[in-house]
Amino acid sequence: MRSALARSTAGGTPHEQLERLRGWFTTRGWAPMAFQEEAWAAYLRGESGIVQVPTGAGKTYAAYLGPLAEVAVRFAGLRCVVVDEWHELIDAKRGTQIELALSRLRAFATAPGGLRTWALTATVGNAAEAAQAVVGTHAVATVVRADIPRPVVIDTLIPESVDAFPWAGHLGIQMVPRLVEALDPEVSTLVFTNTRSQAERWFQEILNRRPEWIEHMGLHHGSVDREERERVEAGLKSGALRLVVCTASLDLGVDLTPIERVVQIGSPKGIARLTQRAGRSGHRPGATCRVTCVPTNTFELVEIAAVRDALAHGEVEARIPLRKPLDALAQHLVTCALGGGFTEDGILAEVRGAWSYRDLTAEELGWALALVRDGGATLGAYPEYRRITMVEGRYRISSEDLAKLHRANVGTIVGDATMQVRKVGGGDIGSIDEGFVTRLKPGDRFVFGGHTLELVRIQGLVAYAKPSKQRTTNTPHWPGNKLPISGSLGHAVRRVLHEVREGRADAPELVAARPVFEAQARISRLPSADHVLAERCVTAEGHHLFLYPFEGRRVHEGLAALLALRMGRRVRATFSIAVNDHGLELLTADDYPFAELLDAAAFTREGLVDDIVASVNISELMRRRFREIARVAGLVMTGPAHARRTMRQVQSSASLLYDVFTRYDPDNLLLLQARREVVEQQFERDRLQSVLDRLGATSLECVDTSRPSPLAFPLVVERLAVDAASTETLLDRIERMKRQWESA
Repeated sequence: MRSALARSTAGGTPHEQLERLRGWFTTRGWAPMAFQEEAWAAYLRGESGIVQVPTGAGKTYAAYLGPLAEVAVRFAGLRCVVVDEWHELIDAKRGTQIELALSRLRAFATAPGGLRTWALTATVGNAAEAAQAVVGTHAVATVVRADIPRPVVIDTLIPESVDAFPWAGHLGIQMVPRLVEALDPEVSTLVFTNTRSQAERWFQEILNRRPEWIEHMGLHHGSVDREERERVEAGLKSGALRLVVCTASLDLGVDLTPIERVVQIGSPKGIARLTQRAGRSGHRPGATCRVTCVPTNTFELVEIAAVRDALAHGEVEARIPLRKPLDALAQHLVTCALGGGFTEDGILAEVRGAWSYRDLTAEELGWALALVRDGGATLGAYPEYRRITMVEGRYRISSEDLAKLHRANVGTIVGDATMQVRKVGGGDIGSIDEGFVTRLKPGDRFVFGGHTLELVRIQGLVAYAKPSKQRTTNTPHWPGNKLPISGSLGHAVRRVLHEVREGRADAPELVAARPVFEAQARISRLPSADHVLAERCVTAEGHHLFLYPFEGRRVHEGLAALLALRMGRRVRATFSIAVNDHGLELLTADDYPFAELLDAAAFTREGLVDDIVASVNISELMRRRFREIARVAGLVMTGPAHARRTMRQVQSSASLLYDVFTRYDPDNLLLLQARREVVEQQFERDRLQSVLDRLGATSLECVDTSRPSPLAFPLVVERLAVDAASTETLLDRIERMKRQWESA
């Protein structure tokens, strides 16, 4: 296609090139869509920007064919870069790294009008800001939209019965028979899960019930060996595989036209995430997207109904670019030194061209430069930190060995501590959590990569295993936080629950959850959009406060710690804390004036950062965050391919650097970045500030209950799950409490 199009658009004015593009479409019996022509014309005028249209509507043609129209002049300097799935990159260091790379490419570009950049996205709530981030600071971004209706139809597999006292995961695998009944092996289907462990487990459970489907089933997630992932992708495209269980690894970047149906296991936790996954079905302009949701607990029924409600209101999450992370800048400086070198003045102007670094100061650049030139104020005595040096007026890489090491470790995706799994006799299966593998003994069985395996031996950084015919449910768990609901979805959940309280809920998921709502109303109150629900009760464990902001796990972690600190300053107490996506629990051994202390002083944003730092073990959180920062900045590396260090060794080195900086260089900017990232990302500071404002301005509806309500019960379970003092199993304790409360 590329050569034919190049011949048909050779030379000429932008208008002539545009006409030839239309002619080329006509020869193929196609008609370009209005937004595609708008994007081509904007490109040929020398503009940059973003194309935001639904998945499957033809974004690739919109951005790709404009640059191809100029192929005939065979590239007198780079003219265009197209960034696909920009919404998945913009708010992470991968996006920051792309911004820096694009800014450097603009400095290289000699083509008339300079380098043009176009981003593609289907789901982003702040298109103008997203466009500016990819375009940079030296141009005005163009936003191209299309009014193409792409309805998303959401249906749900309703559980046969609903427990009045549900807890997270209580449905889980019980829903597998319902899903198997609903699946058709003749219909090309993607079954999305939110975690790799969940994908492994559901793949095995489906296969256990339908072993005859094995020839047409596949498993796809980021820890499966690349060759196997590519085999699955090829099978989906050819139709050889018709049922694939997957994670976000198939959310984007792979064009899978034959997909007819999408299934989502559990709550999607975000509006854009479900829209993106639903868009995999009916992948063509104007086609209806269909997704079937499978709840793994009763409260996910509410979240699924809330996603549908949010889509009806046209709501989707915004993605905010990061603010000048210096670890990514340090890595970029070494990359630039490796790629021809740079001058200090030139690199400052160049880096400031990247949107995330638009307010970078000369002092900050100088600090990052000193870090990679001689190790900064603390590490100058160690030659391995002298990565760049001045040669004939330009900073260049210090040695070929350092160049090779940098190439082997470049990137901003910081790997977990993993170990390669390989079949005895050869053949990679994938990478698995190092901690999980090292707890196994030879002969132990585990599920991975869609197979039941038996560990044979561990040798170096490789675990050797062989297939086993005996079943097991021993599934790896990869490190990572539980996915919280987004702010937009939390807002929709509050709106939906208010409708339930007002008696206006007719969505099938809400009808199915009626036993929970009835028990909640009987024991306490249903949440309202006009008030914030708080519950107090006394049990044998002590005095409980339950608060329900519906703002997501991360925000609730920060809020719970903050409230415990602020209330504890006024009336001393020791608190036990539990949080989930819907609310938080504070528990004290003795009577405590919770209601009196939940006032404006508790919810003020004044002194927020200092109070967050004082309320949690910020040092340990900073240490963990610094490990990632040190890896991105190149202060610790896994080593060359032939002599790679384990991730535990890398983490140990990073922890040592953290201790050195803390003791001898407390104002180190990477330490300050670690502190900022903990506050801004782990506790979502900006969102937490907004929540404090909302809670402070909204009246509190405080209810005294005789026992924890259905909303409170999952929080009690969360706390019991980390209580190692009891000899009872968690399930035994849950069932005993439920019997007591239900009989009451």
